[in-house]
Amino acid sequence: MVLLQLDPFLNELTSMFEKSQEKGSVWVTLKRSTLKSKLQNRKMNAAGESVEHRCLIRATSGKKTISASVGAKDYQRFQASYALILKARMTALKKRERKDRKKSTEADKKGSNSTPKPKKL
Repeated sequence: MVLLQLDPFLNELTSMFEKSQEKGSVWVTLKRSTLKSKLQNRKMNAAGESVEHRCLIRATSGKKTISASVGAKDYQRFQASYALILKARMTALKKRERKDRKKSTEADKKGSNSTPKPKKL
């Protein structure tokens, strides 16, 4: 597994989104990882050493897979950049126009007032 630095990873992710805009999909996975084997983790825990957990990010589009690892210090900057990329690429999710609630409730009141009430016999 080849790990990219954050900026090249974000650039490649942007190009993956551009290529799959007409057809295809991009899968992004984030998970907590130490980037070490289970055996090494067990040895470090037994020795009482602290284990630094990082965020492992993988993006897959078709046969192409890229990955990066983010530490706790860089996570805020990465999250902001990642959010900007997602907002720019989600053009299919357009905001619908909302009707004013006052107008719709006034129309309902007018409609209910104009109907005659049944007479009691």
